[in-house]
Order: sequence, then structure tokens, then C-alpha cells
Amino acid sequence: MKISFKNDYSEGAHPAILRALVDHNENQQAGYGEDIYSLKAKELIKNKLKSEHSEIYFVSGGTQANLIVISSILKPYQAVISATTGHILNNETGAIEATGHKILGIETADGKLRPSDIIPILENHKNVPHQVMPKLVYISNSTELGTIYQRKELEELSQFCKENNLYLFMDGARLAQALTSEINDVNFEDLAELTDVFYIGGTKNGALLGEGIVINNAELQQDFAFNIKQKGALLAKGRLLGIQFLELFKDDLYFQLGKNANLQAMKIKNFMIDKGIRFLSDTSTNQIFPILNNSVIEQLSEKFEFYVWQRTDKTQSAIRLITSWNTKDLATDQFLDELNELL
Repeated sequence: MKISFKNDYSEGAHPAILRALVDHNENQQAGYGEDIYSLKAKELIKNKLKSEHSEIYFVSGGTQANLIVISSILKPYQAVISATTGHILNNETGAIEATGHKILGIETADGKLRPSDIIPILENHKNVPHQVMPKLVYISNSTELGTIYQRKELEELSQFCKENNLYLFMDGARLAQALTSEINDVNFEDLAELTDVFYIGGTKNGALLGEGIVINNAELQQDFAFNIKQKGALLAKGRLLGIQFLELFKDDLYFQLGKNANLQAMKIKNFMIDKGIRFLSDTSTNQIFPILNNSVIEQLSEKFEFYVWQRTDKTQSAIRLITSWNTKDLATDQFLDELNELL
């Protein structure tokens, strides 16, 4: 069987989560997220955020979280601003557009949005009421290119959104990796202050499934649960999500798993740097994009799985390597040994 660096889903769930699901399996609980585990998990996350005013809602997946949040808080004529690399624009089969909201894409070199990127969008949408109204800024942390937002960048973006009456929504599918990056200076509790909404990605970080939507803006909390139910996202056996998030956060397992994924990716990256290999983007999380000769890529693909991300010229391409929460030294070393022979 090939060793996979293709995505964050290569393994199942962390053993502690599986044990918790088994241990609590026969305990009768209320349904629809009113079980004791979900309630405890929400309170624990609030405490770690130091934000009692935040409200938390568990859903099963990232695309589901994105479309519910965006379709619920926007009016029909309002639009989303996103980097063109954004997950909602490229990898969700038009889920946002299917809810009736246009996505206004912005080209950026590193997958991040800054106020200077957004200003032209606002300037070009003043023909009221003939154009859609830009209303929500969608960002990912870490981004789809493996980069992260520094605190100063996030503060500036948050302030800009407040001054321009825009919502700021952070996709946190790989939030654990962003917050445990070696260059990160954003704290978990900062997110409650700097975003209107964000979500905590569990699926990519040790859970069987599940994302935790965190709404910090009190105006957006009203009736949000109705939207979850209407979109088919309110699990009858909500305990399946609650147990997992309780296990992930009670001893900071969530951050430990994100850190391990980053460490394995940086081990590969540093080896490649020493070999003179260039990268498509400078990342510090569990996604790296090395540029290799096509012949090397072809030979590596015989033993390892990964995506060929972008052709750079006739002889070279950038590949995307993703290390998961459970990537072990042995798997990383095998990849590096093979690459070393090919170089």
C-alpha cells in the first residue's frame, strides 16, 4: 500500500476519540446536540476562548459549515469576498452560489486577503442597486496555500471590516495547524475578538468528522439553529460530535495533533531546502508545495500518493504534500530516503 501525503483524511480518528465513543456508547442522552457531552464541549471551548458571549454549533463537515454560515447571515442580494484560492470558490461544487450568493474572487500571491485587496472590490460595487452588495469577507487559516495570518494582519483586516460594515468569517478547517505553526503569533482566544464567525476544524485534525461553528457576533446568533436544522445539518445523535470535541479540547489534544502535522511537514521542507529545492509558496503548516522535475514526481508516485498541484514549465511541476495529525517519522523518513536517491 502506498504512503499517502494526499490529504488530511488518510487516517481515521485518534484512538482517544474512538475509546471515548465506545466508553459512552450505552449511556442514554438527549438528542440533537442537547446531550451532556456536547454541552460540556461547548462550555470548554468557550472557556478556552475566554468568551462566554460566543455561541457554538457542531456540524459534520467544512462545506456544510461554510454554506450554512454564509447563506444564513447574508441577505439574498449580498455577496462574499474571497481569495481565488479559497475553498468555497474552488472545491465546493458551487455550494455558495447554489444558495444564491455571488463570490467575488481576488487574486493573491499567498492566499491571504488584506484591506488593500478588498478596497477595489468595494469601489467597483457602488452602482446601487444594480450590483450585488459585498458584505462578507471569507478567509482561511491556514490558507489553501499553507500560509497563515499573523496577528497584525488579522487585526488590520478585522478593523477594516468593522469600518466598512463587513462580516469577517474564518474557515478553520486547518485551524489547529495555523495556531501551532512555528511562526504563529495568534492566540485561540484572539479569534473571538477579531472575527464575527469562525469554525474549528475537527475532520482534518483527529476527529472522525465534525466542525465547530463559533459565532461571536451576537446579531448573527439569533435563530441560527433554525438554519442548521433546515439545511439537514442537525444530527439526531449529536453526541457523536460532542464526544469528539470534548476529547479534542479537554487536554489540548487538538493543538498537539496540529503541531505534529506541522512538525512532519517542516521535516520534509527543511530537507528539501537543504537540497536546493524551490517551493511554490513559503509555508509553515502541514501543506507544502515543492517544485520537482516531472521525472522525479513520476517515480515518487509509484510509492507515495500526492497531488500534482501546478505545472511550472515543461520539465517541472509543483506537488502538494499534506501531513496529517497522525503522520509518523517512519512515513516521513521513507519519503525522504526515496527522494534522496532520486536526487
